[in-house]
Amino acid sequence: MSHTALPNDLAPPVLLAPMAGITDLPFRSLVARFGAGLVVSEMVASQELLARRPGTREKAELGLGVEGAAVQLAGREAAPMAEAARMIAGQGARIIDINMGCPAKKVTNGASGSALMKTPDHALRLIEAVVNAVDVPVTLKTRLGWDEEMLNAPMIARRAEAAGIRMITIHGRTRCQFYKGRANWRAIARVKSAVKIPVIANGDITSAGAARTALEQSGADGVMIGRGAQGRPWLLAKVAHALFGRPAPHVPQGNAFAEMVLAHYDDMLRFYGDALGARVARKHLGWYMDTCATPPDLRRAVLTAPSPQEARRLIPEAMLSVKQEAAA
Repeated sequence: MSHTALPNDLAPPVLLAPMAGITDLPFRSLVARFGAGLVVSEMVASQELLARRPGTREKAELGLGVEGAAVQLAGREAAPMAEAARMIAGQGARIIDINMGCPAKKVTNGASGSALMKTPDHALRLIEAVVNAVDVPVTLKTRLGWDEEMLNAPMIARRAEAAGIRMITIHGRTRCQFYKGRANWRAIARVKSAVKIPVIANGDITSAGAARTALEQSGADGVMIGRGAQGRPWLLAKVAHALFGRPAPHVPQGNAFAEMVLAHYDDMLRFYGDALGARVARKHLGWYMDTCATPPDLRRAVLTAPSPQEARRLIPEAMLSVKQEAAA
């Protein structure tokens, strides 16, 4: 299959997936420094953005005007989605991504996320409203279908392309699979055959080898990596090096790894404030310690530290306790 150019010439075609509570500005910035074609914000609910609900700004915060960054919007009604897209584009977002893939019950029960796959006519009205509201490229992220009886991603992709969507990312599972089983990269090929716009393969891409297989099986134009980057912010750059000839990233080892983790921790404290930042940071520290195989007692001490100062004191030892397999 031929490959299609990405919107705004995003290259390399190795993209960071939007992940709720994870792909905030500090983490996106860290991944982008190693090298990525695009980093996408965690999902922002359009109604919450318009209501200026506390915490929503942090989700959408881009480091506005940054190249290779997108904001992902979710919603169930066309008018609020269009208004939110105008607001975000007006603040400097370079790309708007529409969420039609989130499987969480609190999202699908509100008739947004992957629930929109059950009502394609309604979904298309929403897509058209967003595309017509902004001048920046609009992309779409979705799944293979709602369940095995409703594998309608190729049809939705064709209609989305006709409505002006510039790129579509397909997670190789149905909504009803959530994240169970294995992503079906071969099924993504049916979407690739249905459209001329770029198609990105997503799901279970945790290494350069997996990325290569996903591209071979799907015929997609690029890959999107989510959970595989947790604790390994260099992974996208390693995949871009292996598959697309980009410069190899310098993967930090030893003291350099501990310094990277401390810098990420400090970025989170600055972004959220000490109290919230310390809580948000725990999941990232846990993933970094997974990478290092930190001993259980030391791990527990880091994650239950009574203050950011105590956590900072413990982090270097925790990250040096066992030489991490950073080359993974």
